[in-house]
Amino acid sequence: MGETIISYSDVEVHRKELVVLKHVNFELASGEFVYFIGKVGSGKSSLLKTMYADVPVASGKARVFDVDLCTLKSRHIHLLRRQIGIVFQDFQLLTDRSVHENLLFVLRATGWRDKNAIAQRIDSVLGRVGMANKSYKMPHELSGGEQQRIAIARALLNEPRLILADEPTGNLDPETAAQIVSMLHEIAAQGTAVIMATHNLAFTEQHPAKVFRCEDKSLREVIITTTIPETSADNQPEEIMQEAPQNDGQKQNESPDTTTPQQ
Repeated sequence: MGETIISYSDVEVHRKELVVLKHVNFELASGEFVYFIGKVGSGKSSLLKTMYADVPVASGKARVFDVDLCTLKSRHIHLLRRQIGIVFQDFQLLTDRSVHENLLFVLRATGWRDKNAIAQRIDSVLGRVGMANKSYKMPHELSGGEQQRIAIARALLNEPRLILADEPTGNLDPETAAQIVSMLHEIAAQGTAVIMATHNLAFTEQHPAKVFRCEDKSLREVIITTTIPETSADNQPEEIMQEAPQNDGQKQNESPDTTTPQQ
């Protein structure tokens, strides 16, 4: 296990003065891949946004890298964000610029000046996501999967220690979505920590990793197993979510929470 790069202790998150999550305890190590699962509105996106200081931490202790999010000054937020790559569901590419120009814009905005270094970095990240021959394309000329690959390339530009992927497969077909998730796991295997928010539980079986569920204003680690009902040979496997044992003694006397998620 690598060094701890995220540490949340008894964190509370608000949106528009309403409590979204409370008593959040969470740690992430370098190179680790973690899923956040939960319904729309359960707090997944809000929690991710606290990690790059787009939503404030209402209370508790929260650190990302060596940054205390509770005391972080607004003038220093950009220094935190340079260490984080963000991948959105809707890609958020600049539609009036080519792929190369989209990436160039980010590098220049983050202080890159050397033209040769810029060109080499753009070529490197495009090659890493399998889009080396697409730099001249406009976003509207690319498929959804290709646009998301460019978005991942953009997230990798400044060699981040952490990537936050918020429903990155929400606008993609199943096959393309699986390719994107596989790519994010490969990135984690190479040392960059990844948190992926999703409502698609199939990914947790295809590409296993730690799973945390946002529900009832809480964040809990769950264990997902696949079982086959014995009543009929034609029955399809079911995924069962069971709350992982709590290390801090919380809910030790409660029976495990199991649900059968919708596919």
